[in-house]
Amino acid sequence: MGPLNTLRVVELAAGAPTAYAATLLADLGADVVRIDRPAPGGRHHAADPLGRGRRSLAADLKNEDDLRTVRSLIDRADVFLEGLRPGMCERLGLGPDALTASNPRLIYARLSGWGRSGPWAMRPGHDLSFLAMAGLLDGDRPADAPPAPPSTYLSTFAGGGMFQALGILAALHVRGRSGRGQVVDAAMVDGAAMLDVMVRQWRDLPGMTTVTDAPFYTTYVCQDGLSVAVGAIEPRFYDTLLECLALDPASLPDRADESTWPALRARLAEAFAEHPRHHWTKVFDEHEACVVPVLDAAEAPGHPALHERGTFVEVAGSHQPAPSPRFSRTPAGTPAPAPAPGEHTTEVLDAWQAPTG
Repeated sequence: MGPLNTLRVVELAAGAPTAYAATLLADLGADVVRIDRPAPGGRHHAADPLGRGRRSLAADLKNEDDLRTVRSLIDRADVFLEGLRPGMCERLGLGPDALTASNPRLIYARLSGWGRSGPWAMRPGHDLSFLAMAGLLDGDRPADAPPAPPSTYLSTFAGGGMFQALGILAALHVRGRSGRGQVVDAAMVDGAAMLDVMVRQWRDLPGMTTVTDAPFYTTYVCQDGLSVAVGAIEPRFYDTLLECLALDPASLPDRADESTWPALRARLAEAFAEHPRHHWTKVFDEHEACVVPVLDAAEAPGHPALHERGTFVEVAGSHQPAPSPRFSRTPAGTPAPAPAPGEHTTEVLDAWQAPTG
């Protein structure tokens, strides 16, 4: 099921960003085979969302027989995914020159933190590192406070795995015309910079400002300690916000004057603190002001809007995001649980006897 159901992908087990790219492809129907170490330490989690929807083959890449087996699979694959430190795949005999020589149609997709060239190519880094260097982190701060780490791994997943998957699809499109594969070189710091494209433009325009510190684009704590998110940027939403909070606009500071934002924030905070979150949820469900409850991970799947949409699915007893986006003619199915390392070794070797068309 899914639009990629004829695509064969070999994923070399590595870090979470490349695993995320493989999950995106598997969710859309690709036959993803993950190469795992034999009998690795740690426990297997069937509900691991970064392992779902693929099969696992165990191989010791330092063993010549196992390495030949993996090479034979890649010869039959459309895509090879890797996210190791620069040079490691080459040392294993799995570099792009070696693999594309025997499979010229192969899309060789690699992902690194700082890119594969330049003075920082071998430097370690984490999500926070790439956000900081790409200029995103500095905008994520309240007034008079240091930048705060985001609550999700933005540069590694959106800037890394997502761009790696996008690059694969673009390369497959070119291969459809030329018949030849190519190397897709994604770097998390590059993708992080690309995520900032709109806000960066705003910063460069005279008189423009971002809304990340605006009192009408933030969160507020309610009487019960739970929170709501306010995104009343446009004047009509802001007017409705004040109406629902029973606040007289004439009694409030001018929202266009940024010097008054601390005072305006304090007044809005007082208003939201008068009632619990469920009160405000009901009020704003009936009015368009871009005000919604801040849900935790357990609450989100049960919200009527997300439940009816099918935003989450159950995999191995765990609520996980459903495959996205949706397709009218080739819908994706519910992902299978994450495999145990080596669970499908024999099955994969039997199934991948011949290349796809």
